[in-house]
Amino acid sequence: MKSRYSPCFFLIFFFPLWLSAQMPDSVYAITHYTKMETMIPMRDGAKLFTSIYIPKDKTRKYPFLINRTPYTVAPYGADKYKTSLGNYPAIMKEGFIFVYQDVRGKWMSEGVFDDIRPHNPKKKSRKDIDESSDAYDTIDWLLKNIPNNNGKAGIYGISYPGFYSTASLPGSHPALKAVSPQAPVTDWFIGDDFHHNGVLFLQDAFSFMASFGVPRLKPLAPAAARNGAPLPVVDAYRFYLEAGTVRDLKEKYFSDSIRFWNNLFAHPDLDTFWQARNIQTHLKKVKPAVLVVGGAFDAEDTYGTFATYKSIEKQNPGIKNNLIIGPWYHGGWVRNAGSSLGDIEFGQETSKYYQEHFELPFFKYYLKNEGSFDPAEATIFVTGSNEWKKFNSWPPADVEMRELFLQAGGKLSFEKPRVQNSWDEYVSDPSKPVPYQAGVQQRRSREYMIDDQRFASRRPDVMVYQSEVLTEDLTLAGPLLAKLRVSTTGTDADYVVKLIDVYPEDAPAPQDKNIIMAGYQMLVRAEIMRGKYRNSFEKPEPFVPGVPTAVNYTLPDVAHTFKKGHRMMIQIQNSWFPLADRNPQKFMNIYEARTTDFQKATHRIYHDALNSSSIGIAVLR
Repeated sequence: MKSRYSPCFFLIFFFPLWLSAQMPDSVYAITHYTKMETMIPMRDGAKLFTSIYIPKDKTRKYPFLINRTPYTVAPYGADKYKTSLGNYPAIMKEGFIFVYQDVRGKWMSEGVFDDIRPHNPKKKSRKDIDESSDAYDTIDWLLKNIPNNNGKAGIYGISYPGFYSTASLPGSHPALKAVSPQAPVTDWFIGDDFHHNGVLFLQDAFSFMASFGVPRLKPLAPAAARNGAPLPVVDAYRFYLEAGTVRDLKEKYFSDSIRFWNNLFAHPDLDTFWQARNIQTHLKKVKPAVLVVGGAFDAEDTYGTFATYKSIEKQNPGIKNNLIIGPWYHGGWVRNAGSSLGDIEFGQETSKYYQEHFELPFFKYYLKNEGSFDPAEATIFVTGSNEWKKFNSWPPADVEMRELFLQAGGKLSFEKPRVQNSWDEYVSDPSKPVPYQAGVQQRRSREYMIDDQRFASRRPDVMVYQSEVLTEDLTLAGPLLAKLRVSTTGTDADYVVKLIDVYPEDAPAPQDKNIIMAGYQMLVRAEIMRGKYRNSFEKPEPFVPGVPTAVNYTLPDVAHTFKKGHRMMIQIQNSWFPLADRNPQKFMNIYEARTTDFQKATHRIYHDALNSSSIGIAVLR
């Protein structure tokens, strides 16, 4: 049958589409977008530097897709373009008005920067500002000044920009229709980035603030910024150990120049400084649709992802609020294929699945009224079985709460101990802390979240408890609860609890990888707790030496299947270095500790009928 279309028709109409598909992303951005730079005025008079990329095609109107960041909107200059726009190229090619803004006080924007600026729900004048008002004022200006817009806006961001996404929700602009906080910074004392349950995450805090925290006297571009000096010792474990205490690091490298580091010393406990920076309590009367995204193995903001979703869900019944969790590192859903992490293979390109089924459809539906978007309440990738699962709620309702009890002889089972006077005793020495990962690292790795733990299980100061071989698959879905009964000869201590998947002795190695998977100890989840905060983060209290004491705390959620033939393992230790700062094992303000304050301590982990220790798990039915 002869076609009714001539060759010229195909050349005119389809060749441009084919050509666009072949273009490098950087060429596509220049070819299809016009860039402009402007200073957008806020209600208090401060002006924020903003780069705007406007589609050249004027045959239709476009929504705004906004990214507010403290990490610079570079490159600067109307003739200098980003290599791609949006979170990934498919979004760029879909067509939005892309808006990138240096947040208040950062880079080329005016004003004073404040880390996780507190939300102000009771603004009384135009001088009362926060990140919510800056987002509102930005959208309002864009609607009135950028032609060919369709009157709708969305905001997205990963990590710190994820916080600015969350902060746009309280008192949001009526035109803001869709917000996607991704791995959002949420609580810097309880679980994100720089503190976990009151423990300073030393390596991240020091390395990040050595550059990010340098004071800025005037607006400047990245080329004019002063970054942190290179460390004198490449091995991070050696550097932080030889540097001494947190106080020594401050005196040697920062003095009083880094405001955030000064605030650590001024606010060692959970006081109003940290409480004011917790956005969760303000996530009420949320109007835009929300898509919360994160990685199960995100070394920075796993806590923030789950906490943000749960806070919105709890305080806004009936709102469109969806959760997506994949087997990703920090931002991995748009930064690699998501088919593996470290030694562990997932059997599919999980990032591609996310991009095609969630982020782009979300923004198209709510900002363009195109397509459909009706995912399950929570879509979670379950590692171990390596499958996406859909849930009507998160944590799932269809689970059985069970307890894994530590037993004598390094055993682990669902039966409560019946023996009397049973414990494991060992010595923890702060001068020889347990490393967070095997080998030598210059920077904190992202793979440690899922890495082999055999190196730790061989240390005498790491207690190991292992189940019998599983006779059927066991899937966990939800948070973990550590319920320890411990004692120490000191007056303070940290506790690290790890949940581990132990592979069978016949486990094959992945193709093209020189790894021994037989007996591999895959880290599923780990978390640390500073013992003096066991009853209150606001009012720390010492241990009474030698007295059995309860230390209970929650670990971030998991979604993992322990396969038939595998074993479950729990490891417990008192240091996690240099990921976490060392505890002197003496009740005191650790920010004021000197090297002479650090002491050895003898610890006991109890596992008997009177004093049992367990890990609470949620088993999917």
